[in-house]
Amino acid sequence: MTTTSPPTFEIQLISHRDYLLRFARLQLRNDAWAEDAVSETVLAALAKPQAFENRSQLKTWLVGILKHKVIDALRHHSREISGLGSTEDDDTDPLDYLEFKTDGHFSHAPADWGNPEQQFSSRQFFEVLDACVNKLPASQGRLFLMREWLELSSEEICKELGLTPTNVYVQLHRARLRLRECLELNWFAQPETS
Repeated sequence: MTTTSPPTFEIQLISHRDYLLRFARLQLRNDAWAEDAVSETVLAALAKPQAFENRSQLKTWLVGILKHKVIDALRHHSREISGLGSTEDDDTDPLDYLEFKTDGHFSHAPADWGNPEQQFSSRQFFEVLDACVNKLPASQGRLFLMREWLELSSEEICKELGLTPTNVYVQLHRARLRLRECLELNWFAQPETS
């Protein structure tokens, strides 16, 4: 009877490289900078493997390191990063995504999201959320991740991307509306009963 040993720490790190690279590319919009950030993340993890104390999943720990590397790269290359360009999608009013009756009420009730605290702890929920974030237009996805995952302030985002506070607010609002719609369709949707 042969038993397989668990993969080594190095092999586990390598298995998350593609995910880390996608995350870094979305934020940095430059393949070379993204490769550098991911390489620095892997090197940091290899330099101090004891820092990973199994208090979270390895992927979560690596993303935490990568967030700092991405912020460092954004600051270092801030003059080279181009601002978010205006796209055809930027001209649409976020309220166009919502359906209202003439009296101002929703034409159909928003989906019941159940108990968000229970759903929040679900691993599948995070997989769906990640897929929904990846479906966002690149400019909105990047901005959303900078604000919500990298936890940059609006002022820092404006400075890094050369945007006005109003533009940041509008883009974040649109991203949140799209995420809400995606989550309602792919996670919170109630099966139809006949």
